[in-house]
Amino acid sequence: MGSPDRSGDPEIPAALERLDAITRRLRRECPWDREQDERTIVPHTLEEAYELADAAWRRDDTKLLDELGDVLFQVHFLALLLEERGAGDLAQVASHATEKLIRRHPHIFGEIEVADAAEVLKNWDAIKQTEAGREPGVFGEVPENLPGPLYARKVQRRAASSGFDFDDVEAPLQSVRDELDELIAAESDDQRFHELGDVLFAAVNVARKLHVDPELALRAASDRFRGRVQAGVDLAASHGRNWNDLSPDQQLTFYAQARLGEAKS
Repeated sequence: MGSPDRSGDPEIPAALERLDAITRRLRRECPWDREQDERTIVPHTLEEAYELADAAWRRDDTKLLDELGDVLFQVHFLALLLEERGAGDLAQVASHATEKLIRRHPHIFGEIEVADAAEVLKNWDAIKQTEAGREPGVFGEVPENLPGPLYARKVQRRAASSGFDFDDVEAPLQSVRDELDELIAAESDDQRFHELGDVLFAAVNVARKLHVDPELALRAASDRFRGRVQAGVDLAASHGRNWNDLSPDQQLTFYAQARLGEAKS
């Protein structure tokens, strides 16, 4: 069952107007907010975006609602900075986004037909290349400051949009195996550096073909490892042992026992 249509609900614009008013007041009256510019705010924007992504991955609706609010405030604040120097405002931000969405969804707002989601993405990337002000080339406007896994995926997606891609996931999986073999065979630090990069890049390509976010998948794996090690630490403590005083083999034993307990729970 879909959610009810609230497109005409007066509470939505009223809530946005109140947030806009609060943002403007903070900019006028709060010493910290007055000192900020886009370069000092963006690190907070990125942090909020990661917290939003974490809430979404955990399917925590309460946290998701809260983090969406934090990101929305960031949008209002950054738009206000544009307004102050006459470079745009929130209305222009919204209008620009609306026009872009309409332009990039011709299968909804035009006469184009698509067979599946993959074709939607292919059209999206092709349309972007025709838009005024875009950097030319296959890799035009790929941000170099993205986190490594997301940068790799972006580069791969751009190459794929030009037709340079595997048909399915089997070839990327084989690439991971091949790159692992080359890493094992590497003999110098430079070779290991490059071969490890190739392994990670190939793994990101597998994630892309499986429609898995590599950044979130890696974070989830890190959280699982963190939780399992902590469970091993706690298990050792319950036996009167200090984790840091254990040998690697003893730590591994407690770690394995913790994992076994996790599997049974």
